[in-house]
Amino acid sequence: MFPEIKAFGKKINKKYVETRARWEPLYEVTQMKGDGEAHPFLSPNDEFADYGTWDQGNLDLSVLKKNEMLRFEYARSALKTGLRLQDKLGTNPYQFGMIGSTDSHTALATAQEDNFFGKHSGAEPNKLRYKHPMAKMGDVEYKGYSPLASGWAAVWAEENTRASIFDAMKRKETYATTGSRMIVRFFGGWEFDSKDANNRLPARAGYAKGVPMGGNLSVAPEGKKAPTFLVAALKDPIGGNLDRIQIIKGWVDAKGKMHEKIYDVVWSDNRKPDARGKLPSVGNTVDIANASWTNTIGATELIAVWKDPDFDARESAFYYARVIEIPTPRWTAFDAKYFKVNMPKEVPMTTTERAYTSPIWYMP
Repeated sequence: MFPEIKAFGKKINKKYVETRARWEPLYEVTQMKGDGEAHPFLSPNDEFADYGTWDQGNLDLSVLKKNEMLRFEYARSALKTGLRLQDKLGTNPYQFGMIGSTDSHTALATAQEDNFFGKHSGAEPNKLRYKHPMAKMGDVEYKGYSPLASGWAAVWAEENTRASIFDAMKRKETYATTGSRMIVRFFGGWEFDSKDANNRLPARAGYAKGVPMGGNLSVAPEGKKAPTFLVAALKDPIGGNLDRIQIIKGWVDAKGKMHEKIYDVVWSDNRKPDARGKLPSVGNTVDIANASWTNTIGATELIAVWKDPDFDARESAFYYARVIEIPTPRWTAFDAKYFKVNMPKEVPMTTTERAYTSPIWYMP
């Protein structure tokens, strides 16, 4: 997906990176065949990296999937690789925005856990579909319960017209969700302060003082030592409450080494990070037997202004927001209740829906 040295047997050059930058403004970061934001092997310190991961198969059946291949398949790693290629070739081929889609072949586009109709007509709801292999690739079998009820492409367009929506996608003012209809805003700039987090209309301050998701930060104005970010999320009206908002930062240092760091920016329930800075779990109210939950934990909305405490003006970087919901029943729990099925222990019965915004880039 995201090569760094060779593509189709040829060395990556200036023409290649310019072509990809032009024709690939968006990346489908989540869909029913797994989540493509991050991988636990690549991000071992990210407790939310392993979401619906499908990494056992390989399109070339003669080559077994190896861990060293993973860096070229996931969005966060690609964003970091893009920074390094820009430093080398002058253009970032992986400066893409985030969207989600279903990838279903039913024309139903069902991305909610209680209304999931599978990838194709052979996987529509029935009491045995969790057993039926979703697909086989060589010796690898994808279990019937492995697909995600995902996802959505959210677009911040100026108006609800085809032209305006395509303009927004081209400028990458988009975000992805795994099926939740939460509303998310993300802006970066140099002038945001805590008062902007008290504004009931975050977009007013966001557009006035900065750039939206998908945008580029200019070089810091004189006297400004680090960028600031305004991030806000509003829960899905019929979904789970919000656990937290995180900002994921990736950067390349002077030696060309790639780095990433995850910051918990704002969270619910007055929790306090421990001595290592780890935020405690929000908890779990899911009643699996009844495929239900209570919104007695979490928040209906979260908003904050955050300033990068580790900023180095000499280093290229990207930032994107990740919004995490509280745990809710997975589609398998709804199937179990409706069809009166006792699912095996290996079948996941809860999910933690989330959203990923398009990044904001800083390039000195």
